[in-house]
Amino acid sequence: MSDYTLPFDSIGSADHARVGGKCASLGEMTQAGVAVPPGFAVTTDAYKTMLEETGLCGEIEKQLARTDFDDVDSLDRSAQAIQVRFRSHHLPAAVEEAIRAGYEGMGADMPVAVRSSATAEDLPDASFAGQQDTYLWVVGAHDVIEHVRDCWASLFTARAMKYRHDHDLGQIDVLMSVAVQKMVNARAAGVAMTLDPLTGDKTRIVIDASYGLGELVVSGIVTPDNYSVEKVLMEVVDRKISDKHLELIPDAKAETTVERVVAEDRRKAQCLSDKEILAVAELAKRLEKQNGCPQDVEWALDADLPEGENLLALQSRPETVWSQKPKEKPKSAYATGMAGIVGALNNPIGAKN
Repeated sequence: MSDYTLPFDSIGSADHARVGGKCASLGEMTQAGVAVPPGFAVTTDAYKTMLEETGLCGEIEKQLARTDFDDVDSLDRSAQAIQVRFRSHHLPAAVEEAIRAGYEGMGADMPVAVRSSATAEDLPDASFAGQQDTYLWVVGAHDVIEHVRDCWASLFTARAMKYRHDHDLGQIDVLMSVAVQKMVNARAAGVAMTLDPLTGDKTRIVIDASYGLGELVVSGIVTPDNYSVEKVLMEVVDRKISDKHLELIPDAKAETTVERVVAEDRRKAQCLSDKEILAVAELAKRLEKQNGCPQDVEWALDADLPEGENLLALQSRPETVWSQKPKEKPKSAYATGMAGIVGALNNPIGAKN
């Protein structure tokens, strides 16, 4: 490809500055042999070229200088103004050509997901996930190019700008790569955490799952099934089956995704078999080992692939809540025993109780 696009199988964690957290993770998984929908990254070089050749960088800096980040109205006005400026510019010709070539190399009119991959995203100390946009079932080079620009513009939503301001991340310093990835026809999808998100218990893998694409789970619109797997023995130790009333599915004729009401007999049925639950858990466990820390994994079961080959990893990023909490030093038996002796000496009457 070019300086502006890189296939997933050629990138890894060392390329984080050029492809952002999401694409670097997709590249690492691809190179490790994990099943990942194929695709390519539009690099931060493309984003920087867009800013520089169109004059956007100067326009953004002027707008930021007028922004009061503690005033909601001021922040909203600036965000809207910057996004309007983004969408008023065409991408530089060389960038457009690179994206077009990358997309057409995937196959004629391949439906793809266009997903943001910021350089501050998916870092262990920056809970940046969900700050930028994702576009599903995008077809045709023209639309892919338009949605790449939309992803770049989403770096300047009020929410994202406020987040960067509050976390001392430079507004211009955070760069944006974009993942262009083959669309998954998901029968079921969700997230898997390699620790219990409620307790921090690292002996558990906790899986949320629902029908269709995972966006309704991630956004909280659907309450998913919840499965807990013991990490060493790989046994399902708990399950909570929810009323999954909606599913998000691809509509090939409409070239988009649509929400569909789930049939009554499926709504309260377990959406994954126990075999599939354990397969998702194994995938999450493998990615935790590969990355060396607890992971938050997005996955999907592709209805177009045969059983046993249909589990795909869509994203793996470090867990950012429990992993950042200070570790408590365990009390040694000696310290506990000495405390008891001292307590008894100071309060001999109480020690007899």
